[in-house]
Amino acid sequence: MNETLKRSLSGAVYVILLLTSIRFSAESFFILFGIFLLLAVVEFCELVQLQKILPLGIALLLFGLFYKVRFNRTYDLLLLGTTLFVSIKSIGFLFSQRNFPMDFLSKYVYLLGYIILPFVIITKLPFGIQGYNPKIIISIFLLIWTNDTFAYIVGKSMGKHKLFERISPKKTIEGFVGGVVFAILTSLLISKYYIEGATNIWIGIAFIVGIFGTIGDLIESKFKRIAGVKDSGKIMPGHGGILDRLDSVIFVAPFVFLFYQILYYVS
Repeated sequence: MNETLKRSLSGAVYVILLLTSIRFSAESFFILFGIFLLLAVVEFCELVQLQKILPLGIALLLFGLFYKVRFNRTYDLLLLGTTLFVSIKSIGFLFSQRNFPMDFLSKYVYLLGYIILPFVIITKLPFGIQGYNPKIIISIFLLIWTNDTFAYIVGKSMGKHKLFERISPKKTIEGFVGGVVFAILTSLLISKYYIEGATNIWIGIAFIVGIFGTIGDLIESKFKRIAGVKDSGKIMPGHGGILDRLDSVIFVAPFVFLFYQILYYVS
């Protein structure tokens, strides 16, 4: 099969599965991202050479625990604080010259705060003051897809200055700026035609997506570069693994959730 056709078909299946599960019900959304979490754990364990059984058990335990207490503010703040700590550590890892072998404890720290807990946070994002609202998480994905697409298009057509050549030689500063700009424009459309109102909030989320989505992509690229692989997995023909598809959203989610908490306390 032609590589472009293969990529298009697997991408279409992924998008249809994602949107259908999110829109159908909160339960189908949780189930899908629970499956995604387990696949991501397997891929991450292979990247860092970690046995899979215990990490999968931890992932199931924490995902189930936070599902049970998903409306508890104390647990939410504990979850957020832990995840942000590892997110900052991950940014430090991105800019450091450190390579593998990574020590055993560090592997589990990244497994917890870079993979497992961000998936838990993703399942909290669609819940607003009126309960489960699939439009929220769909809009976040639309912003991420817009940012990725136009970062590529602008970078391909106008890019001259490398953004982070050591990790991702194809990313450019021009592409990064183009992605953020188009994400902001998309946020204006979302607030006007899809989720009416809250324009400033969606512009803020677009900024978060543009900045931290790019950082998340670079961090996953560093893990892959050190492991000596092109893709995190092979589950999606032409696209790679689940981490390749969700690297941006799992890094964006904690910062969007932090934004939620700031808005809550300000209001």
